This record gives sequence, structure tokens and C-alpha cells, in this order.
Amino acid sequence: MTQNRSMTPAELQKALHDGREIALLDVREDGEFGEDHLLFATPLPYSRLELGIGALVPRKNVRMVLCDDGLSGVAQRAATRLAALGYSDLAVLEGGTRGWKAAGYVLFKGVNVPSKLFGELVEHAYNTPRISAQDLVKMKASGEDFALFDGRPVHEHHKMTIPGSTCCPNAELPYRVASMVKNPKTRIIVNCAGRTRSILGAQTLINFGVPNPVYALENGTQGWYLSDLELEYGSKLQYPDQLDPAALPEQQKAAEALMARFKVRTVAANEVSGWFKESGRTTYLCDVRTPEEYAAGSIPGAQHTPGGQLIQATDQWVGVRNARIVLIDGGENVRAPVVASWLLQLGCDAYVLEGGVRAALAAASAAGPVLPELPLISTAELQKLINTKTCTVFDVGSSMAYRKAHIPGSRWSIRPRLARDAQGAKTPIVLTAENIDVVRLAATELRDAGISDIRLYAGGAAAWSKAGHPTAASADIPADRECIDYLFFVHDRHAGNRAAMQQYLAWETGLMAQLSEQDKSVFRLPAH
Repeated sequence: MTQNRSMTPAELQKALHDGREIALLDVREDGEFGEDHLLFATPLPYSRLELGIGALVPRKNVRMVLCDDGLSGVAQRAATRLAALGYSDLAVLEGGTRGWKAAGYVLFKGVNVPSKLFGELVEHAYNTPRISAQDLVKMKASGEDFALFDGRPVHEHHKMTIPGSTCCPNAELPYRVASMVKNPKTRIIVNCAGRTRSILGAQTLINFGVPNPVYALENGTQGWYLSDLELEYGSKLQYPDQLDPAALPEQQKAAEALMARFKVRTVAANEVSGWFKESGRTTYLCDVRTPEEYAAGSIPGAQHTPGGQLIQATDQWVGVRNARIVLIDGGENVRAPVVASWLLQLGCDAYVLEGGVRAALAAASAAGPVLPELPLISTAELQKLINTKTCTVFDVGSSMAYRKAHIPGSRWSIRPRLARDAQGAKTPIVLTAENIDVVRLAATELRDAGISDIRLYAGGAAAWSKAGHPTAASADIPADRECIDYLFFVHDRHAGNRAAMQQYLAWETGLMAQLSEQDKSVFRLPAH
């Protein structure tokens, strides 16, 4: 394997603050990344590397640094793969996360850390009003006039929420609240699952200038559950599709004031077209509207980045620091300015597209990777091979999905470990998962290891079950330590795990204490 250029921790720290574009990608799996990573690292697991790189890092000559734990070598492997795709300015962080820590720099636990940290900084900078779960119970009991909104996307709200809460994602709140709350004295409370979106949703309305008293529900659904209160499951209460047209002029006036306050710039379509042609800068085009609006049509090449989610999980869509982010709404010029005001405070270079989705503009879509074709194997053929013990079956889907259901006799593995796990295995090797592209990427590891007899069973355990065959389950296989694609303390809190909830909330509130002054300077919040 070709050795790629290395970058020392000190060189990387300087590069992260020199104002130029840089993509810092941690290519370990989700569980590994969540246990410890650099603050400004963007996760892109090696198991999905080629599937995600085009949208996350669209410019192939951008300065890019890859990171792993310093021992696995997966960053070097990822660099080789990316070089083959045409990425030309690649380096590997010397010593990975271990080298970073040894050099005296801080590692962070969790996911979407810059955005989560931003939420804590926002609460501190603005003194965002909040109420506790018990305060809300008292308000309900006394019959107070209040409206409770869940600032998360519909699918998260549907999974579980505070009883009586109406789903209205944060970026939609300023646009739709006037159609839902008519009395300016009605108290408005915003909840999420934890802290970030409760804080940002409440402060969004306050910054927007709504006349109502506004509060964040402290610790969201987790705080509610930890107070021994019942959650609601399956709620279908959500924002109205039809808006009060009489409210729009006042909303637009408030959006103009917001733009002036935070120096939000608009940009014309012809200027953005010129940006797309620049070889030395990266420009992202982000549609912040609802899923329904985006599905009905958007500007060609725009990625769907629901506004509230773009703020609270920016690294899910934007992999290049200091790149331009151009925001699109429906042309009403309310939602895009709201999102831009927050992204600017988050340290991003954000703009609002004049005319929104109606602008005459098109962006190039990220080209998908060329993946190896694999011969398909039928259920009957696979059943025969398993019965005669003349093959090896690897399930390369998620570890948690494997625990719930897998083809009897199959083993779980994942792309970074597959070649190792397949040493000495009987051939043919049959790979399966629900996502066929993930299977094809995993197959490249076997081919590079000299294994050529590889088959694809499409659809994984679901296809096996649909064909009438029983699946197997294994609560402890793979063992927790092997589940490198799963971060337990983040995900288990949604399954009623009180300890995981407490750990998660303590993690969120503890983030500010880890922040260095140099890294804090990236954020552009008002002085406290």
C-alpha cells in the first residue's frame, strides 16, 4: 500500500485555524468515532467511504486530512481509496487520535459535537429561558395558556415525545408559529430529546422577535422520563401545511431585522453559478425546507438539509470547513435567513439565495462511485451451500441489525475488518446486507486480499425471511466491544435506558468545560 503524506497534530491544529478550506475526516466506524475524536472532525466511516465522500467533500483538490486511532491503519487505506477517486491533496494525521491526545490536545466523546457544543454556548450567551419538567406539569395542572412544540423532525417526534407536544422542526417555527399561536400572551415551550434543539428552537423564536414568552424545556424528553413522567408514543400532531397568509409580511419584516442584526448576506443566482465554477473554493447548496416541499421539487443539485437539523448536525452535510453554504427556502425569505443567522454564529460562511427555490440555478450533483459487480446468489442456492457447509456467509450490515435478525450460520463483520475475518474462510464467500452498495464496498477488501470467489445475497435477513426461512437472533453477538459501528450511550437512551440518558445529559452539559480558547474563537456568539 502506498504511504500517504502525514501531518503532525501541531500542523493540523494550525491548519484548522488558518481560515483556509480543510476537510478533516475521521474514517473510523460510528462507535469508534463517538468514543473519542477531534472537535472539528467530520465522521465518514470507511465502511461507507465512497458512498458519502462526493456530497460531503465535493471538490477533489481540497486540502484533506484523514484520521483514525493511530493503530488500525484505516486512514491510510481510506487515503489510497480516495486518491483512486481523484482526491489530490491528502494527508493522514500522524498518530491519529492517540497522537493528538499525546500532543496535549483534547478529544471529544459523542456525535455532532460542534453543534451540540454550540447549543450549550447559545444558552450561556443568550441566557435562554428554560422550564423544568415539573414546571410544565404545574402549568398543565393549573390550566395555564401555553403551546408546546417539538423542534425535532416528524419521525423523531413520532417515536416519542412529551404528551400534547406538536411537531414543528426548529427552522419551521418562525415561519409557522403565527398560524398555530394566535394569542401573543400564550407561553411557547420548545422540547427535543435532550438539550440542543430545545435551546436553539426557543432562542430562534426569541431572536426572531415573537411577542410571546418563550422557554426551552430543560433536558427534553429525557428529563421528562427521568422525572418519572410518561412519554407519548406515536403522536401525529404536527405543523399545518397551510399557513396564515396575513402573517407573512410581519414574518418577512422580522426576518429582515434578523438578517441585519447578524449581517446575513443574500446572493443572486448568477453569482452562485460563478462560485460553482471556481476551482479553489467549495460551495454547498442546501434546501432547508420540509421533506414534503423538497420532494415536490428543488433546484437541481441541491441537497436536502432540513433547517433545524442542519444547525444541530452540520457535519452530516458539510465536510469542508470554511466552505460557502448557500441556503434555499421557498422564496418566502424567512426560513433561510433564520438558518443562516445560526450558521454564521456557528462559524460558517453562510448565504441566502435570492428567490429561494424559484431561482434560475443548477448545481452539479455528486457522481456516485463505481462499485464492483458481484454475482448474485439465490435463496435456494444459499440454503444448499449452508446445509452442505460449503460456503462462508458474512453479514456486513449493522451490528444491531445482526443481533435482531440474521441468516442462521452467518457471521457479522464490517469492511475494515472483513479481510482479517475472512482469512482461511471457506469459499465461496457470500456477503449480505440490506444495503447492496455497502456489500460491494466490503467486497473490495476481499478482492484486494486475493479472494475472488465472492457472491452477493441481496437483501440480508429481511430477504431470507421473506423467502419463508427462519432467521436467528443473538443478544450478545457480536459482543459490545466488537460493535464498532454503534455508540451505546447515544442510542440506548432512546430505549428507556436511564443510565444512558443520564450519561448523555451529563456529556452535553460538560462539553463547554473541554473547549480551548482557540477553538472557542471559531464560534461567533455575542459576548455574555
